[in-house]
Amino acid sequence: MKPYRQARPLQRLVRRSAATRPMARLYGRVQQPLDRSVYRWTGGRATVSSWLSGIEVSMLTTTGAKTGRPRTLPVLALSDGQDVILIASNFGRPRNPSWYHNLRADPHATVVTGGVRRALVAREIEGADRARCYARAEELFPPFTRYPGWAGRREIPVLRLQPCASGAAAR
Repeated sequence: MKPYRQARPLQRLVRRSAATRPMARLYGRVQQPLDRSVYRWTGGRATVSSWLSGIEVSMLTTTGAKTGRPRTLPVLALSDGQDVILIASNFGRPRNPSWYHNLRADPHATVVTGGVRRALVAREIEGADRARCYARAEELFPPFTRYPGWAGRREIPVLRLQPCASGAAAR
């Protein structure tokens, strides 16, 4: 995934537009259904978000906290060595995204990036590690700089997903 400064002009415009409240609201409503549909139509090779923004979108599968059923949705997942970093920004909304609550209830998940499926276990990170990961996310996706101000009293959680020792993951 290219940093913001290295992205093409249209990709920078799309990324920057998510830093405005109207576009963040729009993206929050349409991004996931569109990305899921295009992901299925392309056989897992692309999403609308990846085409327009140049950001690689991963598919995260968690176990529903209330239903116990698998839930799969597109997320911006950052690689950090063997780990994956997720920012629970929810486009700056005052509530955490549903996938965050699912991972809190059952930290086992599956992430598919570039056609590679990995079983991972999530844990929330804090302190210097959180600050480092969040700053890196801001370099790739500038709206992350605005989202904390929009989130109200909520501190945006940052999660580190690490490879499972046992290979167990969400269904």
